Amino acid sequence: MYVKRSQRLNLGESKILNCVTIVKIIVYIYTDPLLDVLPTHSDWGWEVDRIYEDLGKRTQLQQLLTDCQSQTETVNYLLVRRLEELGDTLTEVSDRLKQLETMGVVVIATQQPYTSNSSQIRSELLELLQEIQNQHRSRRIRQGHARNRLKASPPPGKSPYGYRRGQGKYIIDRTTSPVVKDFFEHFLLYGSLRAAVRFLSKKYGKNISVTTGRRWLTNPVYRGDTAYQNSEIISNTHAPIISRAEAAQVDRLLRRNSILPPRTASAPRSLAGLVVCHQCQSQMIVTRVTQSHQNKEYLYLRAIKCPQQPKCRAIPYQVVLEKTIDSVCRDLPLAVAGMNFPQLDIIKNSLGNSISRQQEILQQLPNLIETGILDPETAKLRAYKLRTEISQLQAKLAILPPVNLRSVAQAVSIPQFWLDLSEVERRFYFREFIQQIQIIRQNQEWYLQIIFIF
Repeated sequence: MYVKRSQRLNLGESKILNCVTIVKIIVYIYTDPLLDVLPTHSDWGWEVDRIYEDLGKRTQLQQLLTDCQSQTETVNYLLVRRLEELGDTLTEVSDRLKQLETMGVVVIATQQPYTSNSSQIRSELLELLQEIQNQHRSRRIRQGHARNRLKASPPPGKSPYGYRRGQGKYIIDRTTSPVVKDFFEHFLLYGSLRAAVRFLSKKYGKNISVTTGRRWLTNPVYRGDTAYQNSEIISNTHAPIISRAEAAQVDRLLRRNSILPPRTASAPRSLAGLVVCHQCQSQMIVTRVTQSHQNKEYLYLRAIKCPQQPKCRAIPYQVVLEKTIDSVCRDLPLAVAGMNFPQLDIIKNSLGNSISRQQEILQQLPNLIETGILDPETAKLRAYKLRTEISQLQAKLAILPPVNLRSVAQAVSIPQFWLDLSEVERRFYFREFIQQIQIIRQNQEWYLQIIFIF
């Protein structure tokens, strides 16, 4: 389509067109499917006659050069985002620029300071040469990493502790993996990150920081998945150290601990971090009182930042503990019964069906390659996207409450169950169900109100 324009070009033009001219403007866009997102047709600021787009191969670029050479109407301007889109090497880019310049086409890079008919073209091109070369080198490196992702190979860098590299994937290191396994088991048993870190130091002499321990707990590698720098995850790429059920439990414990006051996750008392005074809204801590020349100690729950005058008085810890057990045994089954399990089942079934559909498509890809519908490179790219989508769906499924919550609630509603536990074990189960315990005072009396997590 040819349109008459008088002042259509205003990017670096040295002279103003005073007469009506016929100008043709085309655009070239190159997208690497391994690295780039498919572009949307944006406003170039120009009235564009035609857009040539390439995905992976540069067939449309060859068509563009052919059209510029064979058409009776001259192409005046070619717009590109960056010059490196014209070729995979600096030599290819230079050759195509010369070819276009010979045909009288002005090349304008919209994201670089380059216009081929500028009076400073030589100096500008020399300044851009190093940048173009660096961009090509960077793309080659990223393309190599992208190809490894399509093969579900581990990313570059040191293997996580407990694994080593072999056969293009992570392999469990039998000398160090028991350390990681015991770390996870201790955390799952007691729900305390700091305690698990101290456990490793005491049993194995393996000293890690709390930050490192948290990275271990959230690292997809230990769950049999591979995570890449672009935050995409592919599931089931190698043998896991912990199971899917254990991984889901770890995530629930981490979410639960994140809402607790600092350092209470590893506190020795089961009610630590859970009790709040409803009257002054202050967190209540466990304090220990002893008497001179006596070994006996007395435990109290005391508001740490009470603004009241007089301050809210402390309450015996054992009394609060007994009332908490009674309330849990009485109210927990009712709270679980009030959950909308049919709606939860619908969500789980929907996610499960979506995962099954994606897996069916994944299994069909080899047949599509054999029949020639897909080439191997496109099939690998499609398989990679399907596997990342499956990983995302599995992550959504993992954060849902366990299906046996109702039976668990019935089991823990027996008072003897709580009395047979140690304080550390009791702490674990309290935090599995309880979000907060409020002490509500009325005159000289008080009572408990338990807020469950669900």
